[in-house]
Amino acid sequence: MMNCENGFTRLEKETALLGNSDAYKRLQLLFDNGTFTELDKFSKNGENGCGVVTAYGSVNGAACYAFSQDVTVCSGAMGRAQSAKIKKVYDLALMNGAPVIGIFDSNGAFANEGVDALNAYGELIAAAGKISGVVPQISVIAGKCIGSAAILAAVADLTVMVEGAEFCVNSAAITGNESVGSAETAMKNGTVSVVAENDEAAFNKVAELVAMLPMNNLTVPFTADYIPAAVAGEGVYKDIANIVDAESFLELSKDFGKCAKVGFALVAGNAVGVVATDADKNDAYLCANGAAKIARFVRLCDAFSIPVVTLLNSAGFMGKADDELDGSVRAVAALTGAYAEATTAKVTVIVGKAYGAAYTAMAGKGAGADYVIALADAAVCALNPTTAVQFLYKDRLGEEKREDLEKEYILTEGSPFKAAENGAINDIVTEDAVANAVIAALDMLASKRVSTIEKKHSNMPY
Repeated sequence: MMNCENGFTRLEKETALLGNSDAYKRLQLLFDNGTFTELDKFSKNGENGCGVVTAYGSVNGAACYAFSQDVTVCSGAMGRAQSAKIKKVYDLALMNGAPVIGIFDSNGAFANEGVDALNAYGELIAAAGKISGVVPQISVIAGKCIGSAAILAAVADLTVMVEGAEFCVNSAAITGNESVGSAETAMKNGTVSVVAENDEAAFNKVAELVAMLPMNNLTVPFTADYIPAAVAGEGVYKDIANIVDAESFLELSKDFGKCAKVGFALVAGNAVGVVATDADKNDAYLCANGAAKIARFVRLCDAFSIPVVTLLNSAGFMGKADDELDGSVRAVAALTGAYAEATTAKVTVIVGKAYGAAYTAMAGKGAGADYVIALADAAVCALNPTTAVQFLYKDRLGEEKREDLEKEYILTEGSPFKAAENGAINDIVTEDAVANAVIAALDMLASKRVSTIEKKHSNMPY
């Protein structure tokens, strides 16, 4: 009886010490109704806790695993004990086919363990790589996330960062630049997908993202009630709103590669990935960052069989000397490779210009587009009209205005009807009918199955 009483007393004592830290509070914000099942609650690193809380619960109705670093316990330092605890989360997520959400807030590695602490990070990075493309991974940068921790967080499919947090490999203290590691900088350089003003807003955004993603690579994406598209906004946002269900577009990496917009949305209640080029930026040319953003997003959608709807309005890729000298072809090749490799359903809508390499990369047969729709006033040209006039109408340039010759080229050679005659476009519609055309195309492709050549993996351009 005495042993039982001691056992109960110890349980009450140790339980009383748990549940008051920011790590617990963040998990309560993350999981539905603030409830979750804690895993390995009494694991310790010597006399101290492991500096991390691990848990299982539901997020927006979907089963998820999560870990939340506890900066109040040994500064949340990563060591063997913390690594083992987080590694179990990855293992359980893999076995049960459920997403992993990692909440980062730590001052670094456990100094007393030396190289072993660094190896602990290495093991977790390997574990995260193992489940990449199998179950979704979302990182939340809630505090400090520096060095090896930043690498682990960046391995995730999507990253949400709280304003005031720090996310970098080398901190401002080392680089001497106060902008290093800030949320604003991380958003501009494409390191994070979303920035939130506080913890609560961050976890609300995580819930939205989880709702758009399937549980794993073998389950179907999210579905919801169909709310017909409602035209709103201007420019590229109007193009998107004209196709997706009302107010369903969830944009990612907004401040990185602004000439391209990517994000999740619903079309007839079904989750899709949306890629749209912004003709109002860079004179309708796609820059290297925009191409890189699209490539990354298309690969994410393909990993979880989320259909990709591309809204194309582009004069091509940036062609200035500095862009070529900087090797912009790398980003262009990565974009083209991402589309070509993707076996998920791919529907492209040409809403404006589709010139040269832009058409090839995102709408052509080389990109593996399953269905291409064009608006009746779109322009599909093998060459940029400026270049075409220089070569094809050179003898008329002295007598006629370049602008008139470019219009003639677009009307004669760039008509979507001519492209449709050659099988390059599957359907031509009005702006009012484009949403129904996309819905019909996605419905037709809903059962798409493609077997690829057995190989280890592709070697994507860097």
